[in-house]
Amino acid sequence: MEAKAPSVAVLGAGSWGTALAALIARHGHPTVLWGRDAATIEAIDGRHENPRYLPGIALPDTLRATTDLPTALQGADLVLVVVPSHAFAETLHALAPHRPAHAGVAWATKGFEPGSGRFLHEVAGEVLGDGVPLAVVTGPSFAKEVAQGLPTALTVHSDDDAFAQQVAEVLHGPAFRAYTGDDMLGAELGGAMKNVLAVATGVADGMQLGLNARAGLITRGLNEMLRLNQAIGGKAETLMGLAGLGDLVLTCTGDLSRNRRLGLALGRGQSIADAVREIGQVVESVQTADEVMRQADKHGIELPISSGVRDVLHGVTTPKEGLQRLLAREQKPEYPTGLFE
Repeated sequence: MEAKAPSVAVLGAGSWGTALAALIARHGHPTVLWGRDAATIEAIDGRHENPRYLPGIALPDTLRATTDLPTALQGADLVLVVVPSHAFAETLHALAPHRPAHAGVAWATKGFEPGSGRFLHEVAGEVLGDGVPLAVVTGPSFAKEVAQGLPTALTVHSDDDAFAQQVAEVLHGPAFRAYTGDDMLGAELGGAMKNVLAVATGVADGMQLGLNARAGLITRGLNEMLRLNQAIGGKAETLMGLAGLGDLVLTCTGDLSRNRRLGLALGRGQSIADAVREIGQVVESVQTADEVMRQADKHGIELPISSGVRDVLHGVTTPKEGLQRLLAREQKPEYPTGLFE
């Protein structure tokens, strides 16, 4: 007798939550998508389209949607949280009383807890308590392409190997490869920090500084990720894979990235307020830059690109001044002794 496909509750009906819910439903799993906006949820449930975030893309008929959180969680074998980082803790507190006892919680949210700078797995562990399997889903992925069924590869990291495998099997399909790992710390750092570095490459491209400058910023940005990752205890190989290098390259070069588009606008001389308004969705880098530098300061790590992005986003320096500051730095070895020891 064939085993029953796990039921999945996806919380967050933005572009990424909708895309992942559609993917999981297409893989034959009973899937319920929860969101707050009644009009969006009604369109997903009735017309099988998310007109606000994924207009014109047909969603599977089997995907259900609701604004009622207990209904979404009822009978779920797996909960996947896909909300912006600023709403992460609130969403966990809301789901905790209604989570089926056997259901683990994964998230495809990238960033840190605003204000505290804590990693999201630390927040989840505190809110949900011991004994609840946790996992982070991360890697190079634009929601629109996943919703369209284009080939994508992601990675699932968890301290619980069996739960990582369960989440990966739900996501894995004909056009979607899901890998597993056990480094939640490194995976979360990569997913957050690449948003900051995408602003830097966007600024350079907006200023028309050329492809050499873009490649240099991506490579030196990866170096910053590796140095901070080493300081916090993450694994270097995590950042050389999908959670780090893969996500960094996609976000720094793909114009579907909100963070890259923010950088492009700033490089062309737009104000931050106008750029964010034009993008029309949450731009994680504005808050994440502060949290990355909080981590860097805590561990005594110098991150010149990330620091420059933070200063530009706060209006302390202009993009041109930030670039001049980077170029004026002294000559030094590419990899100081000890980085990978």
